[in-house]
Amino acid sequence: MNRVVIAGTGRFLPEKVLTNFDLEKMVHTSNQWIVERSGIHERRIAEPNVCASDLAAPAAMLAVQSAGLKPEDVELIIVGTSTPDMHFPSTACFVQAKIGATKAAAFDLLAACSGFVYGLSLAENFIKSGQFNNALVIGAEIYSSIINWEDRSTCVLFGDGAGAVVLTKGTEGRGRGVIATHMGADGTHSSYLNAPGGGSAHRFTPDLISEKKYCLTMKGSHTFKVAVKSMVEASETILAKGGVTAKDLKLVIPHQANLRIISAVAKQLGMDESLFYVNLDKCGNTASASIPIALDEAFRAGRVAKGDLVLLVAFGGGYTWGSALVEL
Repeated sequence: MNRVVIAGTGRFLPEKVLTNFDLEKMVHTSNQWIVERSGIHERRIAEPNVCASDLAAPAAMLAVQSAGLKPEDVELIIVGTSTPDMHFPSTACFVQAKIGATKAAAFDLLAACSGFVYGLSLAENFIKSGQFNNALVIGAEIYSSIINWEDRSTCVLFGDGAGAVVLTKGTEGRGRGVIATHMGADGTHSSYLNAPGGGSAHRFTPDLISEKKYCLTMKGSHTFKVAVKSMVEASETILAKGGVTAKDLKLVIPHQANLRIISAVAKQLGMDESLFYVNLDKCGNTASASIPIALDEAFRAGRVAKGDLVLLVAFGGGYTWGSALVEL
């Protein structure tokens, strides 16, 4: 009864593909520059009339169906997002309405790119406590809505998408499920990666909009260093919590931010880079959606199967970080 398992996964990406060669026509950059610094070749971009819940709902439905449930069976919906449909109601409430999960409690969680791992940890504990029998955890982002398309240092990195998992109480024939989770944060670094405008600290004004202060800003070199350090420590912490070593892992699914970050994390952990699942070359950085998108992709491609041990590790603005050890 104490086991909480991943019973289903799903993902959804916009149809529009924006390649590095397309970006060459929009901003002073080049395919070679982007690939060398990030490993990204293309990303998906939502149309202007599409919001985060529009991506989250089909991803959620796939996860619910693959778990063998109906929408009305879902008891809790948590959406990790830093690009919500609006300040309120929550994007989770919009998802609840769109999929017909009429019995579900619903709320959003903001931990930037770590949002899905944070949500996974919360949902696991809700189920272990007995408050809910299942939970739908989603990462959904439309970063194209907060990107400054004149800033070549950031506009080349991000993409849009959504991924989802369904967590349920453990049943016979399934693995150990979520073995351990870990979360951390350091708010003293908040100025290095943020989207300052639009909240109560920097309210919407004509000047804020004209100066694009609602857009994402990032100091890349500082973020890179802290991301590597935090993801390494989060990985080591979760392996120790789970009482396992890297040799026990079938796959590592890291936050898909930058191939150089992933390579540096693998090197410092002493792991073969082939152990790390990478899809950022085609998706870019989809923030809180990146890990659930990659998990669903890996599962459906046969890279992982029931009984496999998988490490999830994330890092995001805040700074925040988190990890989870899961036996599928």
